[in-house]
Amino acid sequence: MATAIPDSMTCIEIAKPGGPEALVPTTRPVPKPGKGEVLVKVAAAGVNRPDVAQRQGNYPAPPGASDIPGLEIAGSVAALGPGVTDYKVGDQLCALVSGGGYAEYCTAPTPQCLPVPRGYTMLQAAALPETFFTVWTNVFERGRLAAGEVFLVHGGSSGIGTTAIQLARAFGARVFATAGSDDKARACERFGAERGINYRTEDFVEILKPAGGANVILDMVGGPYLQRNLAALAVEGRLVQIAFLQGSKVELNLMPIMLKRLTFTGSTLRPRTVEQKCAIAAQLREKVWPLLDQGKVAPHIHATFSLAKAAEAHRLMESSAHVGKIMLQT
Repeated sequence: MATAIPDSMTCIEIAKPGGPEALVPTTRPVPKPGKGEVLVKVAAAGVNRPDVAQRQGNYPAPPGASDIPGLEIAGSVAALGPGVTDYKVGDQLCALVSGGGYAEYCTAPTPQCLPVPRGYTMLQAAALPETFFTVWTNVFERGRLAAGEVFLVHGGSSGIGTTAIQLARAFGARVFATAGSDDKARACERFGAERGINYRTEDFVEILKPAGGANVILDMVGGPYLQRNLAALAVEGRLVQIAFLQGSKVELNLMPIMLKRLTFTGSTLRPRTVEQKCAIAAQLREKVWPLLDQGKVAPHIHATFSLAKAAEAHRLMESSAHVGKIMLQT
């Protein structure tokens, strides 16, 4: 039997741009699902780097999206918006959202919802959408990674990194990953990397030379890595940029792009249309969700915090002491 939906809910808002202390628990009205949306009673939500950027004032919510942070959730359907026929109240799902995840209730467009993989808890399911949507569209669609190719991911111990390592390996690529310590480099190898590289003591450009360079690089660092990424790519290689943790403005010698016929591309996920995200979801459902059901790929959850302790979750993320995902539970 459906549980009555309250008028108000607890959520986390950004009081003003700033440090983790800017995340403040508050009470707001429960949102109402629009056309083609479901209202989800949130059991768990993922914490991601874009949430940190939003909190700092560097990544505003797109028009029409909730100003509450949080881009991925899992839970049960509490109500249906107009026109929704493919879900019923009580169904369990996980979803990619454009905001609003740090809350007891959140609306989600049904094309961005996916089933909970076999045997998964709500916490595990909530760790999937943001990273799997991001990795699939950037590594396999934009980067066109193919079996037998060499793949390098920077930040290999992050949620994105651990997902990229596992998916690239599952689809037959040779995987290399950079991380900030020997322990994290070894963790990357446990997730499936052929070689974890401690970027503080090792040079990824030199390490990739015996392999002929990387066919695809997924980078979220930017800054001084940009020139070195061009050097590390193989002929016809593809560099895919998804963030700039060390800055987006650099002086760059573009000659390697011409000499090696390189492709330099990138994308952001959050502002894309529901239709575009629907296309990614369809690919994930067909090609990746079976791997999750079979246990061949899985999210790694490093730490879980209560919703009220979202600020502590952000402090952990900014410390970069984690391996894998940081999660919130309502």
